[in-house]
Amino acid sequence: MKFKYLVTKILSVGGIFLISSCDSYLDVNENPNNPVDAPISGLMINSSYESALNVFRVGDITSNYVQYLASPNPASASDTMEPLSFNSTWFNLYNVMTDLTVLIEKSEEQGAGHYQGAAQILMALNLGMGVDIFGDMPFSESFNFETVTPAYDEDTQLYELIIQYLDDGIANLQGSTTSSLGDDDFIYGGNVENWISFGNMLKARYMLHLSGLPGYDANALISALDNSFSSNAENADVTFFDEAVNPWFNVARNNADLLLGGWISEQFIEATDGTTFGVEDPRLPLMVGATDDDEYVGTVNGAGRGDAPPSGARSTLIEGQFYTSLASPVLIATFSEQKFIEAEATFTADKTRSYQAYLDGIRAHMEMLSVPEVEIDAYINNPSVGMGVAAFTIDDIFKEKWVALFLHPEAWNDARRYDYQYDNMDLPTNLNPDLNGQFIRRLAYPDNEISRNGSNVPDVTLLDRIFWDVQ
Repeated sequence: MKFKYLVTKILSVGGIFLISSCDSYLDVNENPNNPVDAPISGLMINSSYESALNVFRVGDITSNYVQYLASPNPASASDTMEPLSFNSTWFNLYNVMTDLTVLIEKSEEQGAGHYQGAAQILMALNLGMGVDIFGDMPFSESFNFETVTPAYDEDTQLYELIIQYLDDGIANLQGSTTSSLGDDDFIYGGNVENWISFGNMLKARYMLHLSGLPGYDANALISALDNSFSSNAENADVTFFDEAVNPWFNVARNNADLLLGGWISEQFIEATDGTTFGVEDPRLPLMVGATDDDEYVGTVNGAGRGDAPPSGARSTLIEGQFYTSLASPVLIATFSEQKFIEAEATFTADKTRSYQAYLDGIRAHMEMLSVPEVEIDAYINNPSVGMGVAAFTIDDIFKEKWVALFLHPEAWNDARRYDYQYDNMDLPTNLNPDLNGQFIRRLAYPDNEISRNGSNVPDVTLLDRIFWDVQ
């Protein structure tokens, strides 16, 4: 018989008292209505599910900065890059890392190496998302109950820890275990080989961020790639079910109900409708909605919709497409992204391999969206896309990867590494004047963190770069 129960714990993280819940289908408590402990199965359920939601939560913030989305309201703070306070995003990242801390400890105690390894990979993912948007963060003092005002660890040190978590996670997944992952793993359903590939793919992602720094090891990155995904079938994602629908579906549904959101930036429309690059992208009608006139019309970031009505005159996310169906997956890491990582990592040393990886990345994303094969071939064979090795540039990689990472937070990491040099990506109208005519480089620390742990919060501006964002 299956029992569902609630586990509640209170921890102090980053100066915030966290209350975390996780559901389980394995009853290990004497009284399921008065639980005293969280089984590793329940912790795995919550951690894998909430990690995917954190990818959405961060992507929901960053999609305006990389001009996938635009606000229908003029001078909206999300468009104009104001110092917003993302208290809930901070809370949710720490909430998951709290559960993962417990899961790692309990798995080690029980000899459940596969649970421990998966938890370490998820810890790297959530910590990486946090560092990439905030920079320095409390971590080493955040999960031990000893202080309500934990010190901040430097972002450089946290990146070393991210790679260590991935290495340790992969090693534990390759070793013995007393308990096997199963349906409590919402990402891979217990497939350990896929978890190992996922860990290597994340290593490649985070190592690529360091490519502009001394000590960058391209060979180590390529080694990780060689042990990563082999097809879209291994993509790391979570598909939602029952009442827990895909969160991008909710954005689309709310917009249809005139709770306006999910409007598409003019930049994205013109990059895919042939205006900017001279080739129509067959993915466009599978990713966003057309107007009532069956056209694709974007919204200028920062300018709002002007005199356009609240529906029918601008392109938006709509229900029922690949990213916005009830049961659409939230993508955590994909084979397509991996191929673009390979293209960038090998561009200087092996341009032929780089070019093939670039083409493979386009094809993988199109196949994921179920673009007809004839349309895939026509797009790739267009001279603007399949230009040949000699004419192939790093700009081509960044452009196509930007399309393939639609709505994903990794796109903002790329945009900052690339210094926002995408063709026709203009600063938003009504830009925050404190940015001095420049694009945003990081998020402000949340107000709640400043009020509770202000003596430790670093003094930064939106123009201060994360350590890997080199000029």
